[in-house]
Formats: sequence, structure tokens, C-alpha cells
Amino acid sequence: MVDVKKISLNNFEIGGDKLTILAGPCVIENQDMLYETADVLKDITEKLDINFVFKSSYDKANRSSISGYRGPGKERGLEMLNKVKEKFNVPIVTDIHLPDDAKEVSIVADILQIPAFLCRQTDLLLSAGETGRIVNIKKGQFLAPQQMKSAVKKVESTGNSNILLTERGAAFGYNNLVVDMRSIEIMKQSGYPVVFDATHSVQLPGTREDATGGDRRFVPLLARSAVAAGANSLFFEIHPNPDCAMCDGDNMIALKDAEKLFKMCKQIFDLVRNDL
Repeated sequence: MVDVKKISLNNFEIGGDKLTILAGPCVIENQDMLYETADVLKDITEKLDINFVFKSSYDKANRSSISGYRGPGKERGLEMLNKVKEKFNVPIVTDIHLPDDAKEVSIVADILQIPAFLCRQTDLLLSAGETGRIVNIKKGQFLAPQQMKSAVKKVESTGNSNILLTERGAAFGYNNLVVDMRSIEIMKQSGYPVVFDATHSVQLPGTREDATGGDRRFVPLLARSAVAAGANSLFFEIHPNPDCAMCDGDNMIALKDAEKLFKMCKQIFDLVRNDL
């Protein structure tokens, strides 16, 4: 097992002795839904003594279809995320897609997330690194875990060593993803904490005519396995009613199921940490 850098965020550390969970709706739908989800998740994580970062996207620029809902856009979306941040006193993680977005988004977001499809985009990584914010780089479905060292070096070249790496499954044929749990330990060799994205890992790309499908039944199984394999943090997309979600509903978990899942994962995390 390799020691990883502890990334400071607010009053806690990612990569330390407490589980960190990044969670929230896939995309911003409305302010009330953001408030409802953040309120419940903050209550759960405080009760379970888990570090919490709220996640939602203001723009899903990589939707399968031109008609797919993308979100409220950057200006309105950042306003809505900032209201969540101020109301609940929680840090925020959100995606960026363009180099020019990094500086503006970093005013609100504590973690800038690089989508998996864009993890090799040099200008995007450099712009994110230059903000000084934590940069969470999601491993592309098309990359081996050891290849993420190149993405790390790009961010490091800006003088920023606040980096997270996220495993989210690898392409297995045309319409499936698989997770190789060895990738968690391999990416930890970079010296940075590794996040496991349990909900995007159950996506089934191209299984719908104009959208990506998924199978949320396997989210708990993969999350438990990743924590046992040494993941420092978990990422979940969570919605009050996934079947009515405007994006990625098939792989999101229901808000009512979050506490049971978080509790199981924390128990495994504590057991693994105490055994090191």
C-alpha cells in the first residue's frame, strides 16, 4: 500500500483517516431539488462522521443526443450552486468542459472536475491547475490506470498539487463498462487520493436509442468493493426520484437509499484503514 497526499478542503482532508463522499444530482434541474438533496446528504454524512462534498453539474456538455437536457448553463448554474454552498456550508464539486471556464467556476467550486472524455485535454488541465483549486481528473474509459500519470504531470506543471484521480470504469466492447479494482492501487502510485465513481461505473453506453443506459442495482456492490480495495473517496450521483431524472437516471441512486449505502461503505472503510 502506498501513502497518498492528504488534500485539505475546508476543515477536513481527502485521503486521510475519514471517508470522503462526493454526491449530488447529475445535473442541476431546479433550486428546490438541490436544496432537498444537499439537506438530506449533509444530515446523513454528519451523523455518520463522513466528509461531504456536494456535486451537481451546471452543464452536461457530453450528452448522447442534441436534444438531451444539459442544465441551466454556467451563469445561472453557478448562482444556484453558490446558494447551496452558502445555505448548507458545504464545499462544491462541478464539471468544467472548456479552459475558459476554469477561472470563473473556481470562484464557486472548491473542486474542479475534469470529465472522463476530456482527461487528456492539455489546455483544460492546465487552466484548472492554474486556479489553485483541487482538480479531480476522471480516468477516461479508454485509458489504462497507469496512463493517468501524464494527466497528473500536466496539472503539477502549474505548481498545483491538489489533485484527485477518479476511477469510473473502462469500456468493455461497445455497450458495457467494467471496473478493474486493481486500478485503484495503480492510480494511488501517483501519490494522490483515488476516488471511485460508483454510479457512472454502472452505465451502459449506447443501450438506448438516444441516451446512455445503466443499471443502478450494482452501485452498492461496486462501492463496497472499491472501498475494500483502498479507495480514499466515493462519488455518487443521487436524486430524489431517479426514474424521473433529466439525466443519467438509470445509474443514479435514490436519495432514500443513501444512508444505508453510506453506512455500509463507512464500515468497510474504517475496517480497511484500521487494518493498514
